[in-house]
Amino acid sequence: MKRLRIFVFVFLLLPTAAALKADSARSGGGAGSSLRVLLVVAHPDDEYEMAGTVYRIAKELSGTVDQLIITDGEAGYHYSSLAERYYGTSLTEESVGRKRLPQIRKEEARRAAHILGIEHQWFLNEKDERFTLSAQEVLEKTWRTDRVLQAIVQRLRKGRYDYVFVLLPSADTHGAHKAASILALEAAEHLPSNERPVVLGALASDSNSESYEPVAQYSITATTTPDSQLHFDRAAHFGYRNSLTYQIVVDWVIAEHKSQGLFQNRCRQDRFENFWFFQAAPKPKDLENTPLFSMILTKSVHDTRTEATGVQKTP
Repeated sequence: MKRLRIFVFVFLLLPTAAALKADSARSGGGAGSSLRVLLVVAHPDDEYEMAGTVYRIAKELSGTVDQLIITDGEAGYHYSSLAERYYGTSLTEESVGRKRLPQIRKEEARRAAHILGIEHQWFLNEKDERFTLSAQEVLEKTWRTDRVLQAIVQRLRKGRYDYVFVLLPSADTHGAHKAASILALEAAEHLPSNERPVVLGALASDSNSESYEPVAQYSITATTTPDSQLHFDRAAHFGYRNSLTYQIVVDWVIAEHKSQGLFQNRCRQDRFENFWFFQAAPKPKDLENTPLFSMILTKSVHDTRTEATGVQKTP
């Protein structure tokens, strides 16, 4: 028998300042300000996968979102043709691109962070060698893995985060994406059990019904379910006459990463941001009463075609 799915949708940005104030009051006098989230990613543009969710938390709910970026992004020179005239240098020439892109991509990441409300960013400047699907290659041959792991552990201890967002380490994603997620999960296990954040894997997609299998040889990447359990709808409407959507914010973020020409094709794609809970850092038993959800007004519906779309929960 087909499994019954019940979705919980989050009311999004309300149209007036008074309504926003009321939204804050309903959340317990600004409870959103107590929510702390850390993004752990491999590249300076990886925040794309959860950009709408980050904006919602940081800009609309006054939560704190920080980001740790592991690599210097220098391998992105292949798709920098359009950016050569913008930045006035031959970025597609490998020697030039590898030299100039680390600083360029840091600045792009800072501008994207300003759009999303990311408060602090840390750059570990590990080598961005080449595209590979192998997490093992990255962890054993490219990165100074112990250094990266300890840096993540240190950030978790100092930041006391409630949640860590990583990219879902799916089979077809970059080996560096997989490696970053693996190290974030391992870092969480270095903390006492009562201080560990909940780690969620994010994947942006046109569908909210994606399925996932863990990375072979890395059991820590196993999720609590094959299907995603939370979904943020970038097509959610808000503002005057419901004329705006969160896709606009995502497109702003894409546009800031000008050195990555191929990335610009992601505009108006990937309607949903899907999230999985990992077995190593599983979801809370009473999800609706966690800081991520108790601070915002929700309602239960049975039809995803409603106008008030947003964060959805699949039990």
